[in-house]
Amino acid sequence: MDINDFLKGSEYSLSLFAPADVEELKARIHVHPSGKNKGLYVECLVRDKEIKLTPEEVVRQLYAKKLISEYGYDKSRLVFERPIFFGREAKRADIVIRDAKDHDTPYIIVEVKK
Repeated sequence: MDINDFLKGSEYSLSLFAPADVEELKARIHVHPSGKNKGLYVECLVRDKEIKLTPEEVVRQLYAKKLISEYGYDKSRLVFERPIFFGREAKRADIVIRDAKDHDTPYIIVEVKK
C-alpha cells in the first residue's frame, strides 16, 4: 500500500516526515477486508489500540512518532483529541503534550492541518 495514494486528494502532505518513519507506519497498517469494520487500520502509538486510518490519522501517527523519537517526549505525555478550553468554548486538539509534572495542564498543543 502506498500512503501517498491514500492521501491523494486530501491535501495532507508527508513532506515533514522522514522516509523511514513513513515506511515504519506502512508496515503497521493492516486491512479489515469486510464487514462493518472494513478499511485500513493501524495500531496507535499513543492509545495502544487499533484505529481506523484516515488522512488526518496518518499525519497524526507520523507526528506522534516524531515527537517521541526525535524530540524525546515520553509517550505517556501525549494525548489525542483532548478538549482545550478557550473561555467557555471547548475545541478538540489533535495532539496535546501534557506538562511533565501536572498531566492535567497542556504543555504543547498540536493541530494537524491540511
